[in-house]
Amino acid sequence: MIMRINFLKVISLLVFVTPLTGLAAPVLVDTAWVAKHMDDPKLLLVDMAVEDTQYQRFHLSGAVYLPYAAIVYTRKDGVSVRVPDQHLIKVLGLMGITADHHVVIYDDMGGLQAGRLFWELERIGHRQVSVMDGGLVRWVLEGRKVVAAPTLPKPNQYWRTKLAGRANDAKLEEVVIARDKRTAVLLDVRSKEEYLGNENLKKHNKPSGHIPGARWWPWDQSVGFNAGFKLKDRIDLLASLAAIGVKDKSAPVITYCRSGHRAAQSYLVLRHLGFTQVSLYDGSMAEYVRDPKAVLKTGASP
Repeated sequence: MIMRINFLKVISLLVFVTPLTGLAAPVLVDTAWVAKHMDDPKLLLVDMAVEDTQYQRFHLSGAVYLPYAAIVYTRKDGVSVRVPDQHLIKVLGLMGITADHHVVIYDDMGGLQAGRLFWELERIGHRQVSVMDGGLVRWVLEGRKVVAAPTLPKPNQYWRTKLAGRANDAKLEEVVIARDKRTAVLLDVRSKEEYLGNENLKKHNKPSGHIPGARWWPWDQSVGFNAGFKLKDRIDLLASLAAIGVKDKSAPVITYCRSGHRAAQSYLVLRHLGFTQVSLYDGSMAEYVRDPKAVLKTGASP
């Protein structure tokens, strides 16, 4: 029997602070590494498959299931954004995650789901966090063991570290400054249709066009969907970024999409590639177009 976790009926957990030692984990780990370390008590696998029914069918042994919806909420203005820190801390505790766990996240969509939790954990300073390259798809294609019996989390308190998290949560004000003064590279990771803009999108009240100055780099071009859903070769990804003028790994980059969902996957990819000042505009276009002073540009030119 699958036990579903009701995140709305959680008894508050106390949050404490403790130092965390050890070097940061690699952004990506491969399936062989996960298979080798599955019995390590410091490892905690988090399954973020798109549908909970997928987890019910099969998943990695020992993996706990975290739905994407558990770490986002919709504001009164209709914009979907990250949950408050206090709620996130509770969710992590409910998942059995502690500050000294090496959290390895996987999904079945090339990091589309996993990227969101990766971004959150980097934001709050959790040092040992990685994403399994290729996720569940790659794992299954390689013939590795899966199970159907759910792993019931062992709730505890998530002891937040004293280490400073990453300043990776871009706000509307920062995006506007980047737009007007080019203080950061704006990276639009939506579809070509969304970036270019067209009348059909306008008819359906969807943002048509992009933020002026934003370069187009669709999130899905980074995934080898015909190669086990692994990320594409590092050299090829860097070359595709260089082709749109994104070369300096130390320069500020802000990713955005419509709701922050796809942009979190691109955040993950850029961090994997070694970019050090990457931020996600969580509100993305859903929030940006609500600004009375919002400016949109159509066409292929940034």
